[in-house]
Amino acid sequence: MAQTSKRESESSSLNMLFCQMEDFLVSNNVTYSICEKCGTLNRVAFAFPQGKSPVCGKCKTSLSLHYGVNDLTIASLANLTQKCPLPVVVDFWAPWCGPCRGFAPTFIEAAGRLKSRVVFGKLGTEANQSAGQKFGIKGIPTLIFFHQGKEISRISGALPLDEFVTWINQAMRTQS
Repeated sequence: MAQTSKRESESSSLNMLFCQMEDFLVSNNVTYSICEKCGTLNRVAFAFPQGKSPVCGKCKTSLSLHYGVNDLTIASLANLTQKCPLPVVVDFWAPWCGPCRGFAPTFIEAAGRLKSRVVFGKLGTEANQSAGQKFGIKGIPTLIFFHQGKEISRISGALPLDEFVTWINQAMRTQS
């Protein structure tokens, strides 16, 4: 009887440990996305199975999140930077811009490296033409680091991955 109770206790302890490990792994593989329809900030898993996409927890609308990067409009950018508890890095880009297209894989790689620490978004300046004036965009790609709704840092041009990550880490130290 005592053996069975001891095994049950060990099994229960192991089960609890695995649950805690799973919670840790899940909580460290998240990002945030803003719903275009209702404006709700959603905490979502960083990666989704192929063919699946995250949906808003409130209105069930599909979220514009691909490879851990948010597709933003001016309105969703304002909502995301105001509501998100993490800093937000935004790439202002255009589809006709060669350096912008060349930088896209670097941006996605950085989003993967810094998941759960920084939220990443892309804002197309062609689709959101007033963004250039509103954010003082002089050239693209322009990268802006926001925290709590405020611009902390910006840099223009496509950067190598290590330089990009270093720039983000410096901006994170500045905002602390």
